[in-house]
Amino acid sequence: MAISSSIIISPRKLRNDLYSYSYTQDSKTPLVISVLSSLIERILARNERINSKWGLPLISPSKSTKTKIFECDESPDMSVQSYLERIFRYTRAGPSVYVVAYVYIDRLCQLYPEFRISARNVHRLLVTTVMVASKYVEDMNYRNSYFARVGGLTTKEMNNLEFEFLFLMGFKLHVNVSVFESYCSHLEREVSIGGGYYVEKTLLRCAEEIKSKQRDHQQTRYNHIARITL
Repeated sequence: MAISSSIIISPRKLRNDLYSYSYTQDSKTPLVISVLSSLIERILARNERINSKWGLPLISPSKSTKTKIFECDESPDMSVQSYLERIFRYTRAGPSVYVVAYVYIDRLCQLYPEFRISARNVHRLLVTTVMVASKYVEDMNYRNSYFARVGGLTTKEMNNLEFEFLFLMGFKLHVNVSVFESYCSHLEREVSIGGGYYVEKTLLRCAEEIKSKQRDHQQTRYNHIARITL
């Protein structure tokens, strides 16, 4: 049974969650998801204000062909936090994966300044960066076809997203300890500046075990994932 409660995310709680997160049958959604979601939502709001005020396209025509891969025809009816929570629910990717995904998103935006995160590209960008980060960080990973179903995509779309993303990044995916620490600190500052986020948390009781204990049951879960479409 789900229990809803409000908690305050402090920098200390976030750091403890990032470095001391433990996987159990009842693992709760990592706090970093709420912080990262809030940060990305603010970026989305800022970009929408800029677009509305100046009438600028969200992607510059000069580089649209390179980043257009993330665009979908319609904006999915799912918030950033709900989407990230869905990814966690089915993949159990640890907190460090989302930090590394954030590093990748920031690098992409630096490499392509004309690219701006929007409601039409944020979901595909997130599932792609989380999947690639999971492969970089964790020893055990799900196939692209599994991430595709979790993210509401076809396997072909997921494969194309990964392929194009790797070339956009120039295959520079390494994140050393100092870089990881700096992005963790940035997320902690986001919490500090906001005085701590009051987040409505739904404590999800998961029937799954840790990924390392589920390998024999992966196909069964695969067939029972709720289908969404982007």
